[in-house]
Amino acid sequence: MSEDIVPLKPLSRADIHKLETALVIATLLREDVLQKIRESAERLTWIDSLAVAAGAFARARAGMTAEQIAEDLGRSEASIRRHLTGKTEAAKLVEETYRRFASEGVKIELPDLFKGPEEAEISLKRISELESKLKDSEDRLKVFEEKLARARKLAEELVKELS
Repeated sequence: MSEDIVPLKPLSRADIHKLETALVIATLLREDVLQKIRESAERLTWIDSLAVAAGAFARARAGMTAEQIAEDLGRSEASIRRHLTGKTEAAKLVEETYRRFASEGVKIELPDLFKGPEEAEISLKRISELESKLKDSEDRLKVFEEKLARARKLAEELVKELS
């Protein structure tokens, strides 16, 4: 996306949606945000908050009031105000992304999944090792389950004999 395609001061609904989308995507693809999402137990809530913060921010840049934004996004006005005043972590991240857009232009960079073929090879080797360990664990689990079944059967027989 380039700056002339994504206006930082939207004038139309289409412009608002372009800015909102750019903010969500660029913020989500930040390495620190990806790490937070991976570690978060409430991923969906976190991503939803990020989307609402981006939507509120884009609409505020277009001059909409908190009340209008709340109605447009289907959220409470209090929730929108928390995002607009930067009281949520999602709002802070979206604002950082917007400031980067303002200073560097609207650029959405994809994170480096692998830095090179060596890292890809190391990752594939690690995956193979983990698959092997998983298979060993599954085999041991099966043996333990069989032993447990025999122990239960023996316990039931002992209970019957003692009764």
